[in-house]
Amino acid sequence: MPVPGGYAIKTYRYLRMAMVAMIALLGAALVIEWSKTDPSCLQNSISAYYYTPVRAIFVGSLITIGVCMVVLKGNTEPEDILLNVAGLLAPAVALVPTPGRGTCHSVPVDIGGAAPNVANNMLALFIIGAPCLVLTAIFVIRDRIANPDRWTPMYVLGLAVSALIFGGGIVWFFADRSGFIGNAHYAAAIVMFVCIVAVVLLNAEQFRRKQRKHAVPHSPANRYSVIALAMVIAPFAMLGWRALFGWDHAVLWIEGVLILLFAAFWLSQTQELWNEGIRQELPRSQATPSPLRSSAVE
Repeated sequence: MPVPGGYAIKTYRYLRMAMVAMIALLGAALVIEWSKTDPSCLQNSISAYYYTPVRAIFVGSLITIGVCMVVLKGNTEPEDILLNVAGLLAPAVALVPTPGRGTCHSVPVDIGGAAPNVANNMLALFIIGAPCLVLTAIFVIRDRIANPDRWTPMYVLGLAVSALIFGGGIVWFFADRSGFIGNAHYAAAIVMFVCIVAVVLLNAEQFRRKQRKHAVPHSPANRYSVIALAMVIAPFAMLGWRALFGWDHAVLWIEGVLILLFAAFWLSQTQELWNEGIRQELPRSQATPSPLRSSAVE
């Protein structure tokens, strides 16, 4: 018995809303922790809340968000690659703590040395991640054989980028454990945020083409362009302010603003694609309907 197409759309909706819920969950945990300290007492970064009672929510929400980004199919192949890379790095951001413990916490949390935690958890991630990549490669090869007309080199590029990052992490982990523990969090976090900003920029361009194809009087502004512009300007403005006047919590606010803007982007994209699931890539001169378009409603 064939499964109605509406169920695929509903699955997309649930996964998308799960990501928003995880961001809200992390925000709630941070606010609760902050409410138990002096109002002026803040950690220097969101990542430093790993050393507070927020740790379980911080690790769990980042891993869940990472899984959702990998599972969800991007609207275009470049977007899908960027989401996969960001999702691949999110667990590393969660499992390798920032070296700076900070001093603002409601109660001290004794986690012991970081080295044993990183050694156990990252090794587990590598052990499970390796066969997942191999399985993905098998799927790509099978798709290439079964559907040669639909296959593009972007499939291979995406797999190669993921394998390069994953393999590089394994080499770094075993060759320079102290360097990995001290710097992997920052490296993964920076690349992850860059990928997220790039995803928003890609959506701004695709939405612009969609608006041009289906132009109507008083068409709304390109929401993704506004979010992308804010994502680019805000970090540089805050870093500039820190360089000129000093600001201990610049990283905390940069992370917070980027996360809120990502949530705004994700909600906006979810609203746009509520009945479509995926926005098919639009060429510069024309637009075509999404192959997953559905009238399914909750």
